[in-house]
Amino acid sequence: MIDIKVNLPLDEKTAISLKAGDSVYLSGSLITARDAAHERLSLCLQNNEPLPVNIVGEVIYYVGPAPAKPGFAVGSAGPTSSYRMDKFTPALLDHGLKGMIGKGDRSHEVIQAIIRNKAVYFAAIGGLGATISKSIIKSETLAYEDLGTEAIQRFWIKDFPAIVVIDAYGNDLYTIEQAKYRK
Repeated sequence: MIDIKVNLPLDEKTAISLKAGDSVYLSGSLITARDAAHERLSLCLQNNEPLPVNIVGEVIYYVGPAPAKPGFAVGSAGPTSSYRMDKFTPALLDHGLKGMIGKGDRSHEVIQAIIRNKAVYFAAIGGLGATISKSIIKSETLAYEDLGTEAIQRFWIKDFPAIVVIDAYGNDLYTIEQAKYRK
């Protein structure tokens, strides 16, 4: 397997070149958001209000990082379960979001939105939050500061390890790999 270096923000050419199962190292910048921030973003869209951040071409990392220790941008920063954002994700993808990083399965509606928008779903490995945080070199709060560590933040990252789980064509690594072991 070849490790692929991917620069963020994510453009369509790069998104469609990635395949389910690709091991990637992400560098550049991404935004973070979890449940409460997603709910607020969804309300903005429902009310035809501008989003507090431009999500076009962005990758959202589903994380609520621990407070930073001295000398680090953030504390432990492992992924949260992606299904909790599923009801909000199709609308965000339709408004220009290009990728998500989390852990676990996605709903049929999210997979269809990924295909429709030529986006990508990456998985980060749960339980490796302390290791992942070493690839985060800078952090800045962008919106919803009242949410604390669940505020929308911008992370500048270098060689953030991830795996393409659902590619722009809807190929789902979880489904593909599980099928190999069914009788």
